[in-house]
Amino acid sequence: MKKVMLIFPPEWVPTAPYLALPSLAAVLRQNNIETVLKDINVEMYDHIFTPGFLLFIKGKIQDRLKELKRNEANLSAEDQELKQMLSDYQHIDLDYHIQKVTRAKHIMRSEEFYEVEKSEWALNAFREVMEYVSVAYFPASIQFYPVESNLNIYRPWVSEDLLKVPFDNKVNVYADICRQLVLRSIKKEKPDVVGISIGTPVQLMSGITFATLIKEAFPDIHVTVGGNIITRLKDEFAKKPHFFGKAFDSMITYEGEHALVWLVEALAGKRKMSEVSNLIYKDEEGQMHINETYQERVDQLPAPDFDGMPWEKYFSPEKLVPYLGTRGCYWGKCTFCDHGAGYIDQFRAKHADQIVDELEYLKNKLNAKHFMFTDESFPPALFLKLPPMMVERELDIYWTTLIRFESQLLEPETWDMAHKAGCRSLYYGLESANERIIKLVKKDTDINAAKINLEQAKRVGIWSHVMCFYGFPSETEAEAEDTRQFLIDNQHQIPSVEMYFFVLYKNAPVMFAADEYKIDVQVNPEHDLALDYYYTPESGQTTEEAMQRYEKFYQDDFNPWALRINAREHVFLYITKFGTSDLPQLYVKNNPEAHDHHLSPEVMM
Repeated sequence: MKKVMLIFPPEWVPTAPYLALPSLAAVLRQNNIETVLKDINVEMYDHIFTPGFLLFIKGKIQDRLKELKRNEANLSAEDQELKQMLSDYQHIDLDYHIQKVTRAKHIMRSEEFYEVEKSEWALNAFREVMEYVSVAYFPASIQFYPVESNLNIYRPWVSEDLLKVPFDNKVNVYADICRQLVLRSIKKEKPDVVGISIGTPVQLMSGITFATLIKEAFPDIHVTVGGNIITRLKDEFAKKPHFFGKAFDSMITYEGEHALVWLVEALAGKRKMSEVSNLIYKDEEGQMHINETYQERVDQLPAPDFDGMPWEKYFSPEKLVPYLGTRGCYWGKCTFCDHGAGYIDQFRAKHADQIVDELEYLKNKLNAKHFMFTDESFPPALFLKLPPMMVERELDIYWTTLIRFESQLLEPETWDMAHKAGCRSLYYGLESANERIIKLVKKDTDINAAKINLEQAKRVGIWSHVMCFYGFPSETEAEAEDTRQFLIDNQHQIPSVEMYFFVLYKNAPVMFAADEYKIDVQVNPEHDLALDYYYTPESGQTTEEAMQRYEKFYQDDFNPWALRINAREHVFLYITKFGTSDLPQLYVKNNPEAHDHHLSPEVMM
């Protein structure tokens, strides 16, 4: 049988594994297919913060500076500025920064992480070095956290840019990462099939770069791409046969576990390519094929298989294990949400006893206590049913999840049991606190129930993180103010907050009812892989006004919630470590010197 290598490309939060690779590996290995897992996302960050890579960056900066000096007479004003910047960075004390990031990696992976001044210092040491790395790839901006890297002159929502970017060795950091990490691994492991999981828009640039360079270096390897973003863009890519054979050989849409097994079997001559569900491919005559769809039976899938994941490289002191108990969203009505486009249709859940069995198995196999349910939204039925089973089984784990405010979760006993079962943080999608907007987005949140949920979570020591947005079509300033006022009025019950502005996603229900919501959608034909669109509402705040309101919230109102450490996984670890949802040391307001990132000798020791 063919050998498979699965790759998770940058960029994603490097605190824990992403669940795609372990989920696929479990079914491949169940079918006796040799499978190698490569989390290149975390390997990239680990690699960047090494002496070898930083010396490589120093050489890259020197080479770009020499090239500009050779063309001194013909430089534009912009090139002159770049030459000056590259020249300035020649004087950086690189040994000092190498020492800092080496120390910083140790802090993030040890008990010292729990001394917040040290972990904050470490994160800023990484950010400083990323500024140095970005200079080498100017005008690209390469980030550590938050994950907001941008190659700037290449746009992931334009297919022509995706085809060009793999061959730009000046700006594309992912091309260097591919040569230094991916191609070397492929040469060593000799896989017959490479699967690249592209779960986020940010990963399109790196994922297509990897796929293209793998095809160039190893033309006999079958490269297939899949993941949530590939699924959302399946129709667009199916109309672009020039991607097939050049960037990749096939696409797996929707869920990939059995589809990937069947693809391997087809490539081994054991079935026809036309029999591989969820597959899009081009045949030898150049004809495009879109095969029938297949939906996994989640209660028949094995537990994820993490063998081969580089646990020692994640930027966390504890193993944080992602786990999925359901697929799709049990609510599935929100008009602003496009997550449903990643699934065929139906919400499915594993049986509660199966979930408890798998959590126990993973806890023992991985020697881990921290679990993150990555469900679209944790169903209230499971929130009621699972905790007593966890307690009875004496699982002794900590867990966190995304959840709706629910009228079914009002009883104090429910919250006592959730905490007893190890629940330590919950991430709520409030979206809006205005009744008319709540009805328009079809969230159907009961604001009184939301207050009780927050009160009960606070009482038992569960951290509540509340997410909202401004600017749903027709929302007035007064309606947006209701949401702001809800957060301020309930501030003592809400440890952390995220505010956004409304984005019109191409696969969201509101997009398919533009007339009903009275919005004028502007589609730019050049942006052929766009996942969201600019629009003008007939009434209410304009998109610009909503963005200004969002910025004003962070300028004027956010101070009570500003944290020194922002990654959800890191906050979760602090909560479990200190046994409470009241963590004053995490807040900027309680630390006047929180933004003083100068090196202190005791941190470096």
